[in-house]
Amino acid sequence: MVREIIKHPTPLSVEYAVDVRKFDDELFALIEDLKDTINENNLDALSAYQIGSYYNLIIVKDDEGKLIEMINPRLINHRGSVTTTESTLYYPGKTAQIQRFETISVVYQDRNGNDKSLQASGDFSVRIQRKIDYTFGATFVQKMSKEEKEKFEKSLENGINTTNADYCPTVFFRDKILKLINIVMFFMLLPLVASFFIEKEQTLQTLWTYQMYTIYGVLGLNIVYFFYAQYEGKLYVACSSCQLGNIVGTTAISLVKLSVITVASYFLLHVR
Repeated sequence: MVREIIKHPTPLSVEYAVDVRKFDDELFALIEDLKDTINENNLDALSAYQIGSYYNLIIVKDDEGKLIEMINPRLINHRGSVTTTESTLYYPGKTAQIQRFETISVVYQDRNGNDKSLQASGDFSVRIQRKIDYTFGATFVQKMSKEEKEKFEKSLENGINTTNADYCPTVFFRDKILKLINIVMFFMLLPLVASFFIEKEQTLQTLWTYQMYTIYGVLGLNIVYFFYAQYEGKLYVACSSCQLGNIVGTTAISLVKLSVITVASYFLLHVR
């Protein structure tokens, strides 16, 4: 079945794609939908993210035109660099100069769950890298320098009335809240690592106390993110499509990460 491809201003799904764990009929149907959509639109590659799926799945044409199904792809090695002029379906009619790796090595799984690997170079390498970007909830905009990104965002907004119902900004304040949450959680990992080198119980308890305050702080930030993101989404009618699912999914993933850190902190800092 041919699926609709998500385009700006509709936001991309969640923060990043979820690895495929079940290789079943649901996955096979998604793969066939991706292939049908590629053939219908005469594309050279497509990610599941681009049709609204959370799965870490891309399909890319190789240099001979064969469609390669790549499930849970990971870039494990690279060399060289090239600058390419790229366009993306997400921003129709827009192009940008993007720096990519010239040659890459990728590991992935096929539809039967078998481990595979390949080495790609040239256009094939670039196609794979572009689609892997989407599995992290990103487009080529995230590959631009700060100056190039600002120019690109201005080019998107040129001629658009920001009071118009069809207007949707490219950057949301909620994204800054989410970035802060991720930064804080990264630093919360440091006491866990330090606990392996600390023997004094008093020091561990002090770290546990600080960790608890931080946990409550991050929990509060998630609550702020959840409600503010909904408020911000209502400001732009054109951005409302799929936003509730996006907000809920992003918040859920963040809370799962926080829960893992909390449990690890309890055992490594409090009851050790």
